[in-house]
Amino acid sequence: MKVVVLTGAGISAESGLPTFRDSAGLWEGHRPEEVATPEAFAADPDRVLRFYDLRRQTLARVEPNAAHHALARLEEALGPDLFLVTQNVDDLHERAGSRQVHHLHGRLSSAWCRACDARMSWTGTLADRPPCPACGRPELRPDIVWFGEAPYEVDAVHAALHECDLFAAIGTSGTVYPAAAYVHYALAVGARTVDLNLRPSVPSDFDESRVGPASDVVPAWVDELLGGPSTGHVR
Repeated sequence: MKVVVLTGAGISAESGLPTFRDSAGLWEGHRPEEVATPEAFAADPDRVLRFYDLRRQTLARVEPNAAHHALARLEEALGPDLFLVTQNVDDLHERAGSRQVHHLHGRLSSAWCRACDARMSWTGTLADRPPCPACGRPELRPDIVWFGEAPYEVDAVHAALHECDLFAAIGTSGTVYPAAAYVHYALAVGARTVDLNLRPSVPSDFDESRVGPASDVVPAWVDELLGGPSTGHVR
């Protein structure tokens, strides 16, 4: 069985990371056009770089939750038959043990050099304009997909959806494209679809909806797929 799992901000919110659209969310006090567009970076790079430096510091203080660990356990059982794609820019899936994670919107733990196009792991600050390790020029920016930029790995995601038997969306609002259309791709090839979220998606195009905190519903769902918490086969 080939499974595609899409995760959104809701799975990481339970680890303490603010979400985009909540009233107390990440962007409180910042309009997206001020910190999350190429135009914002061109207009005020200091503000944008400081903003993402703070996000990186926040990420360093949180840990993966039970939902992240359950998906790592699913990857261990399914191997390449699990395709995990996330809208999140954090590294909580990787820190929970997932080895193959496809980031649509980039990663906070990566920097991109505008001068030489190199991408590299990055845990420090960018606002102090460090030199690029590859070319030496101080042209690093967050390796994040901003509004108006094309998501990463779109072709790989579409290929996985074309072959999947089961598609699951976890903790995502279902309003941001292209990810919002993934359930339709899955349905078009006859895959079963399940939505695991704090509240049902409205309108819902999923075959099944499981409502509750990700740290509760995701481990239970993974247990069912694997035939029980202590077994390794997929039903």
